[in-house]
Amino acid sequence: MHLKFSPEEEAFREELRSIFAKVPEDLRKRNEEGKLNYPDDIITSARILNEHGVHTPNWPVEWGGKDWTPIQFHIYREEMSLAFVPDPLPFNAGMIGPVIAQFGSQEMKERFLPKTANLDIWWCQGFSEPEAGSDLASLKTRAVRDGDHYVINGQKTWTTLGQYADWIFLLARTNPDVKKQAGISMFLIPMDTPGIELRPIQLIDGSYEVNEVFFNDVKVPAENMVGEENSGWTQAKFLLGNERSGIARVGYTKTNLARAKRLAAQTKTAHGTLLDDPLFATRLAEIENELLALEVTQLRVAASSADGKPNPASSLLKLKGSQLQQAAKELLSDIAGPDSLPVAEVAADAPNGSAQVDAPEWAQLATPEYLNYRKVSIYGGSSEVQRQIIDKAVLGL
Repeated sequence: MHLKFSPEEEAFREELRSIFAKVPEDLRKRNEEGKLNYPDDIITSARILNEHGVHTPNWPVEWGGKDWTPIQFHIYREEMSLAFVPDPLPFNAGMIGPVIAQFGSQEMKERFLPKTANLDIWWCQGFSEPEAGSDLASLKTRAVRDGDHYVINGQKTWTTLGQYADWIFLLARTNPDVKKQAGISMFLIPMDTPGIELRPIQLIDGSYEVNEVFFNDVKVPAENMVGEENSGWTQAKFLLGNERSGIARVGYTKTNLARAKRLAAQTKTAHGTLLDDPLFATRLAEIENELLALEVTQLRVAASSADGKPNPASSLLKLKGSQLQQAAKELLSDIAGPDSLPVAEVAADAPNGSAQVDAPEWAQLATPEYLNYRKVSIYGGSSEVQRQIIDKAVLGL
């Protein structure tokens, strides 16, 4: 492969930059600072991208997708990150949209795909359960046919951003008497359906991002099943394959490293700035070198996937990409130092003994973001799963 982009690819990059610049600057600034307004900023950005035809490029062309090369998709993801445009909502753009386009009836496609692309529907994912996470096929949520409806009972957990969702796509067991993967179906359910209860889960960084969702005699029209009964496992595998697309997030890590450089250059030490410190500079250089190697590998994988066949080396991208995202967040947290601690002194003259935080806002956010990003080792297939794939499919062990 050539490591230099063609003139056509560079022209494509400039076209994308002009589109991404149409997303309001203040919105992109909030995204850069980790302070997006949910759900409004995500919806605003998505509708601008959809208006210009670049919100769901991985969908079939007849439903708004793009016939791009793997290299063009790489450029798309990188430029979106560098412009600080929020990523498309994964549940819509990368998960249920492609599933409906692949497995849904024509009526289901017409009913849901345009609204999904424009974020007129905000989706959430109902897969994991308290005893069915990594072993998803062990799920226990049941769906029993009752006339022209199914009645669903069970529980889902780690439902990300479910507090904003209009609909949920859910896996439930429709046949308990066959091999566990063979008895699962996928349903589309409005979140305001009677019998659905959503409870927040507070994360280690103090945020409210994920939820438990309980289903108590929830009635779902049979027409809301995706594809045929008991075909849900095939759809789930298809969805999870899409989820891993672009998960290395090279462009995003680039922006975090650039921010770390800028902040380190502003952080005074006894001998200049933190950027002048040999140990810090070495650590930064190591991460930058590893990121460059990851980017070259990603380009190589993209180029070798031009025939449309999945490349098992993508597991290397997911594994190393997760590690470098976490390393960049840890670097920012270390630059913040004591200012990142969630402990504030109480000023003696402050009204009612209120706390006065004398620290920049980015520093106060650094450690919560570092803690939140421990999750990237798990979603899209845990690091342990990726190592198993590498062992078997790449190294042949």
